[in-house]
Amino acid sequence: MIEPVAQKTGGSIRTVFVPKTSDGRADKPSPNLISGNPLPDVPDLVWAGDITFIPTSSGWLYLAVVIDLCSRRVVGWSLANHMRSELVLDALLQALATRPTERTIFHSDRGSQYGCTAFRKALGKAGLRQSMSARANPYENAWTESFIGTLKLEMLQDGCFENSDDARTEIFEYIEGYYNTHRKHSALGYQTPNQFEAQIHSAN
Repeated sequence: MIEPVAQKTGGSIRTVFVPKTSDGRADKPSPNLISGNPLPDVPDLVWAGDITFIPTSSGWLYLAVVIDLCSRRVVGWSLANHMRSELVLDALLQALATRPTERTIFHSDRGSQYGCTAFRKALGKAGLRQSMSARANPYENAWTESFIGTLKLEMLQDGCFENSDDARTEIFEYIEGYYNTHRKHSALGYQTPNQFEAQIHSAN
């Protein structure tokens, strides 16, 4: 899906197309299980997923992320040249490969990728409960949107990647080599996501 945006260049106006990453069309959307509740105080109680577009000189790519709402850690991500269900499913499977999910809620918007049969089957098989924001009420996805905004600000700086290989390498290094391990968050007492989780685990 592509959404047109009008931009003025000199004395003329040209139409620039940017991707629209959510269609709000999940069949039988799941109830919102986290609305009105405080953020979890231990990891792996609530994960949140989202999709954003990544510009390259050869076209758009799409990044799906899964973020732990306790530690703000990116626990899964996937990059592709499409927005089919495999995009979000791959990000989920990456998270499931390394994290416990006994009581985990997975929260997202109502995009069709998150509401498809394959994704819901993967959630059910892993024992996760699905939660979705109400239409036009993305408050509960503020943390994923914050991460996406930070990634684009700190990595892209209004530019774009050369190609998909360049984007994948740089995003891997940003998430795994910087954001989770070195970037300090004021909301975490100026600790990194990994440090914050380690502190919680050492206290239990």
